[in-house]
Amino acid sequence: MIRPAERDDAEAIAAIWNDVIRNTAITFTTAEKTPRAIRADIYLKREAGQGFFVYEDAGIILGFATYFPFRNGPGYAHTMEHSINLAAAARGRGIGRALMSVIEGHARARGVHSMIAGVSGENSDGAAFHSALGYTEVARLPEVGRKFGRWMDLIVMQKML
Repeated sequence: MIRPAERDDAEAIAAIWNDVIRNTAITFTTAEKTPRAIRADIYLKREAGQGFFVYEDAGIILGFATYFPFRNGPGYAHTMEHSINLAAAARGRGIGRALMSVIEGHARARGVHSMIAGVSGENSDGAAFHSALGYTEVARLPEVGRKFGRWMDLIVMQKML
């Protein structure tokens, strides 16, 4: 079941996100997320009218997706970037596709015209996932991220909603 994230989901979201941060090149960040910061993010996104959704099965959070402004400034108000992360056991089961459908629909209903995906150049599964959902590679920024002692490219993908 997909539903809006609640403050009580913060610990489960942090567990998923921090596993991705610690163990993969899906994200370039090395700074782990705290439940407190996630609770604040859920509240702020709700207040701003932006979506933050979780996929829950039998009381267990298996993944989440959210979106946020691509850049600051009023000229970018109709372009958002998203983040989606799944627990390792949830990958390949259609959960990511379902979460993306919900956040894209939520964004579209709020006048968002363009959704951006920032995908690690080492995340070929992420690039293929987004491509299958209609995202197109619009830029590749060489060696803009650094993690695990190596430089990584960022693939920028876009979908018009």
